[in-house]
Amino acid sequence: MADFSLELNEDQLQIQKWVHDFAENVIRPVAHEWDEREETPWPVIEEAAKVGLYSLDFVTNAFMDPTGITFPLVMEEMCWGDAGITLAIFGTTLGVSGILGNGTPEQIAEWIPQCFGTPDDIHIASFAVSEPDAGSDVSNLRTRAVYDEATDEWVLNGTKTWITNGGIDKVPNVHVIVASVEPELKSRGHASFVVPPGTPGLSMGQKFKKHGIRASHTAEVVLSDCRIPGSCLLGGKEKLDERLARAREGKRTRTQAAMSTFEASRPLVGAQALGIARAAYEYSLDYAKERQAFGRPIIDNQAIAFKLADMKMEIDAARLLVWRATWMARNGKEFTSGEGSMSKLKAGEVAVKATEEAIQILGGYGYVREYPVERWHRDAKIYTIFEGTSEIQRLVVARAISGIHVR
Repeated sequence: MADFSLELNEDQLQIQKWVHDFAENVIRPVAHEWDEREETPWPVIEEAAKVGLYSLDFVTNAFMDPTGITFPLVMEEMCWGDAGITLAIFGTTLGVSGILGNGTPEQIAEWIPQCFGTPDDIHIASFAVSEPDAGSDVSNLRTRAVYDEATDEWVLNGTKTWITNGGIDKVPNVHVIVASVEPELKSRGHASFVVPPGTPGLSMGQKFKKHGIRASHTAEVVLSDCRIPGSCLLGGKEKLDERLARAREGKRTRTQAAMSTFEASRPLVGAQALGIARAAYEYSLDYAKERQAFGRPIIDNQAIAFKLADMKMEIDAARLLVWRATWMARNGKEFTSGEGSMSKLKAGEVAVKATEEAIQILGGYGYVREYPVERWHRDAKIYTIFEGTSEIQRLVVARAISGIHVR
């Protein structure tokens, strides 16, 4: 009989505890402050780098876990601490995923270490796809990349929006930009580029003041005659020319530049949503046990107890979907039914529901900033929007299970 177990191994348990302790002792005590300030929490990032949590070695080891579960564990525990601070620390992994998904081995070796830097010289990275008129519809990107054969350079022009870490220049920032090379080919005419830190022509536009995840920097990235070396085209020009030629002939091409990154990241985004949901569940459970009304703890009432039972059930169900998707991705199993999108969809909607119920359980206390559940509710909502809205996730699943291009 084949072995089957959902029990975490010793390494995973140790990492889970280590990350949980960091979230509890370093992140949670300052989460309210950085949410109010709406600024990147550099001291927390520096502490994460100092202990090895924000580092290439840690992220690599977490990604390389053959079960695929270690990195979701990390994301859940970190967001149990605070989602905005977690995104400030691990937003860099979006840029890393863009390089891993599209770069040559030589480019991966060159650029990924530069995304993190060292504890004494912190670097960050960002991944820029969305545009003012092309959010979910990534096929209609207007950012253009034109090759200058005389200088062997690519010239980028356009505006990206909703970009995590976008345009930050306080520390070296590796931007990964998805741009259109041949607009008439829609998404099949896209390519990914690395824009090295300090490149002239790249600047930050508007920085957004957000409903939630306010410790995470989100801004526009403006590209104005931004010139980068030909070697910064991820995958190389020869491979791009071959792919474009196939696309012009109507032949099937490999996964598009943006989609390869989203496919890898969606289950991890789901794991982040789980952390928020679990934080809200645990807090409201403790509150319900202690809060007295009509002479007894409010958890004695079915109306409260059933809410908590549903919260626990939905969180555990979402976690299983996340773990399945990350296991499949790590072990080369194809998402034939949109399993990655399923996990992100379920976890995001569970986070919104769980935090809403937590507010209801706390009553008036849940609605004021003195208590953390209102912040968790604000943070949760973005998980039904970014990395593909809930509607887009359902579209992905519907197309996968039907084999029909549902619109």
